[in-house]
Amino acid sequence: MTQRRQGESPPEHGTRQVAAMRRLTHSCLARCGLYELIDDATLIVSELVTNAIVHGSGAQVTFTMTVCDRFLRLAVHNETPGRPVLRHAADNAECGRGLLLVDCLATAHGGTWGTSDDGTTTWCCLAVLAGRP
Repeated sequence: MTQRRQGESPPEHGTRQVAAMRRLTHSCLARCGLYELIDDATLIVSELVTNAIVHGSGAQVTFTMTVCDRFLRLAVHNETPGRPVLRHAADNAECGRGLLLVDCLATAHGGTWGTSDDGTTTWCCLAVLAGRP
């Protein structure tokens, strides 16, 4: 996979990967009874996977989802070091709001987001309501 220029669309197989990760997220959360997180977690996964595909140069993108200590943790790993940057896009911009959405959704769910020390993994944690797995 090669890094694309600003504004360039991901290849079709990348678009299919994002769609597959959205479906997987929805299915797993529904099976766990975490219905209140499905929409927002699915959007977060879509943004993180898209960023990894569009801005990464590695050959593989890995997505993990775990529930531990009352938090749902979503993580996307690629082989490209470097930290993603939260930007404030112009009102008429067609891209550049993904991490802002992730930040807002994480905050709304009592969670946070960040990156690994080497910048190859971007993660987001959302609080799971009391009484849930």
